[in-house]
Amino acid sequence: MRELVVTQNITLDGVIDATEGWFEPGGDETDDDQSDVLEALREQREAADGLLFGRVTFEQMRGFWPLQTDDETGITDYLNDVSKYVVSSTMHDPEWERTTVLRGAMVEEIQALKSEPGRDIVTTGSITLVHDLIAAGLVEEYRLFVYPVVLGHGKRLFAGAREVPRLKLTETRPFRGGVVLLRYRTA
Repeated sequence: MRELVVTQNITLDGVIDATEGWFEPGGDETDDDQSDVLEALREQREAADGLLFGRVTFEQMRGFWPLQTDDETGITDYLNDVSKYVVSSTMHDPEWERTTVLRGAMVEEIQALKSEPGRDIVTTGSITLVHDLIAAGLVEEYRLFVYPVVLGHGKRLFAGAREVPRLKLTETRPFRGGVVLLRYRTA
């Protein structure tokens, strides 16, 4: 059975909203401080064969990544090749190859995906969807790339959570540039 993994870039104070420019997607492959983060991202890509998005994040990703022609990180190739799932009742044509629009009841749609053979299904960004996935108890693992930034405001991963899942820390990996990967499994 496949597992659902939430991967988020997050500030020290729990903000995942990257609109203020504290996070650069893909990093700079020539920057030695980012090379170990990019290696961790490569490891995660190899462990996943599905990506799950809400409509807004999907449209942002679709508007950026397929247009990257000089991406040496491998992220563009991965995103173009991986199976993508977008939860949306309004989207008809996703306009990105290997994308399936999930229009039915979210919990049933995700449970069906998880029951198929394959590797991890990862969701990133998509905070409204992630809040719904957490509330439905569908997440098996959280991979949080914690950036040494404090914003004091913005959308938070567990904001408004009525039932925060019990988590067990399974990995702590610091990177040269100050980012720390924290991996948690739901208990």
